[in-house]
Amino acid sequence: MLAQQLINGLMLGASYSLVAIGYTLIFGVLRLLHFAHGEVFMIGAFIGLQIVLSFAGASIYVAILGAMLSTALLGVIITYVAVRPVSNRYPLAPLISTIGVTIVLQNVAINVFGGEQVAFPETIKPVLYHLGPVTISSVQIFILAVAIVSMAGLWLFIERTRMGRAIRATSESHETAALLGINVNRVIVITFILASALAGVAGVLEGIKNSAITPFMGLEFAIKALVVMLLGGLGNVPGAMVAGILLGIIEILTAAYLGASMRDLFTFVILILLLLYRPTGLFGTRTIEAS
Repeated sequence: MLAQQLINGLMLGASYSLVAIGYTLIFGVLRLLHFAHGEVFMIGAFIGLQIVLSFAGASIYVAILGAMLSTALLGVIITYVAVRPVSNRYPLAPLISTIGVTIVLQNVAINVFGGEQVAFPETIKPVLYHLGPVTISSVQIFILAVAIVSMAGLWLFIERTRMGRAIRATSESHETAALLGINVNRVIVITFILASALAGVAGVLEGIKNSAITPFMGLEFAIKALVVMLLGGLGNVPGAMVAGILLGIIEILTAAYLGASMRDLFTFVILILLLLYRPTGLFGTRTIEAS
């Protein structure tokens, strides 16, 4: 029973991690809580659904790729429309701007796709694998594999590429990065592209997992991803990866042994205790200086 719940927790936590990494990347570079990130996740789910429905025979990989490209483009649009034009002299201005984007994207989704829950068609043949007392489905394996590959790819990009080093330098100090010849504005755009693309992947995976999506799904994931970001440490990408998995396991175990009604309560009790006794998160907050 416990092993089965751990598998379920890993699957839920993988989705949390993918969304939370985007939050963390953007906060690390801009010190901005990008509240519209949950709606980017939601838009990615609907784009993946439309690709599956519109192109007969299109594989789920095509849907994921299409969602990634579309949400990456959406991230660029958000950067130029709602983030870059807003003055940093007023700390709350960029935050309010992203809240406005949240409302806009949600209403666009409602008007285009409708306000009701929409079924996500079966795109992976369901096969059950029994490993002793544990049962794992082909859907679960697919979700975990895509999430792990996505997170590993991002980690390698940040750690091993020139642009990854530029992102890390910019997250430390905009001014120092600029003095080193780094195009800070370009780094900000790339950061939004990476974060939004991962949110698109997470959106499609959520549709596969639940077999349904809704225009209101972004808010719940945005809140949970914010908890994960705080749990892992502000601006700490590896911390967000681990914290997402941890939160997913905690929620599933809480629902299994204490009841589904206790799931969110227990999550936010942990968050309050964390803010009281370890405000830097479990893995530490990266200190950054904006120019």
